[in-house]
Amino acid sequence: MGNTKPDSTKPDAEVVRVLMVCMGNICRSPTAEALLRARVELEGLSRLVDIESAGTGAWHEGQGADTRAAQTAASRGVDLSEHSARRVSDDDFDTFDFVVAMDSHNMDLLNSACPVHLRDRLSLLLEYAPQLGLSEVPDPYYGSGDGFARVFDLIDAGTAGLLEAIKKRIK
Repeated sequence: MGNTKPDSTKPDAEVVRVLMVCMGNICRSPTAEALLRARVELEGLSRLVDIESAGTGAWHEGQGADTRAAQTAASRGVDLSEHSARRVSDDDFDTFDFVVAMDSHNMDLLNSACPVHLRDRLSLLLEYAPQLGLSEVPDPYYGSGDGFARVFDLIDAGTAGLLEAIKKRIK
């Protein structure tokens, strides 16, 4: 995985692996996965960055993205139709270079499950968008439809900053 030679122009480059995490893996984290993937593709870095998403809970395992999240994403040109929810596994902490939580509750759950020596891989998405003055992407699941648009905008800003951090890691 991390030792593959994904791009002929960078023979020694390793793939940077990113895991986006929210509670159920049907709203925020699949949106973040898809937005970051789109940014990576635009930058021509698809062979150097692998992106997945997962939830700290198992309630929605195997389900697709929440309809409201998928509709919001589609209205902005982002496709969530292939998403299948999964739960964070213990192996994820070894596998992924960036394990990015949407909020402090999920960050706490990740911290408690993550081996101490790998905790430097954990972060909150909005740490990469300090200009917003926010630390968390709120969960829109129990709110109204317009909450999904706000969440999309926050995730969009966070993934832009995260991509810059990933690019520094690649170079």
